[in-house]
Amino acid sequence: MKKLPVILGFAMLAHCFTAQSQSDFPLVDYHVHLKGDFTYEKAVEHSKQSGIRYGVALNCGMGFPTQTDSAALAWLKTMKESPFMLAMQAEGREWVKMFSPDVIARFDYVFTDAMTYTDGAGKRVRLWIKEEVSVPDKQLFMDDLVSRIETIMSTEPINIYVNPTFLPDCIAADYNQLWTRTRMLKVINAAVKNHIAIEINNRFRLPSEEFIKLAKKNGVKFAFGTNNSDSNMGDLDYCLLMKKQCNLTTADMFQLKTKKR
Repeated sequence: MKKLPVILGFAMLAHCFTAQSQSDFPLVDYHVHLKGDFTYEKAVEHSKQSGIRYGVALNCGMGFPTQTDSAALAWLKTMKESPFMLAMQAEGREWVKMFSPDVIARFDYVFTDAMTYTDGAGKRVRLWIKEEVSVPDKQLFMDDLVSRIETIMSTEPINIYVNPTFLPDCIAADYNQLWTRTRMLKVINAAVKNHIAIEINNRFRLPSEEFIKLAKKNGVKFAFGTNNSDSNMGDLDYCLLMKKQCNLTTADMFQLKTKKR
């Protein structure tokens, strides 16, 4: 039998998983953005064609277009009749004080990550922008990052922690060495303690299989997410690969009933 090219093989594998998932697995992408050329209309069509239910997220926080309750409510109103779940993506650590509990609660769910923060010197850091990241000591950086994640999970009212185990480019090649079992367990335990699901991110292909298996063993719930920047959505191929390799079942997945609008 002729061997399939690797790329084609993954594509076919994802297609098979997608078809199966529609019948026995909650196939939901909780981390979708209407950005770039990915319009509302394209999102509706892609969701129908792929069979993947979408949670569309609004970026809320300092430095983003949505920085007030009134702006958040205005967006929710425009999306009231949409077929999507509506999420708040909470940016930075100031967001809790920028939005009222009542407005936060109007979203179907809330998620955040540790990729934006202000460091001890008062410098704004966004981990995906190399010019803003300085890592003089990898181990100290990792200990600080894990501590920030634990604090976020224990103090911020979120449902899902996204872009998990993300590392800046300057140390990303050392992922397996830096994300030790001890560090992984600290994040996992914080998630379990605070009833927060952890995203399996399709765009960044995170977290690792090792992390997912350890998290599953300790009772973590998972949510699939893409975090797209345009219409290059894909079909959750990494998420579905992890579903198979880590033996994830419906019981392992985050599930949320859409609120009445």
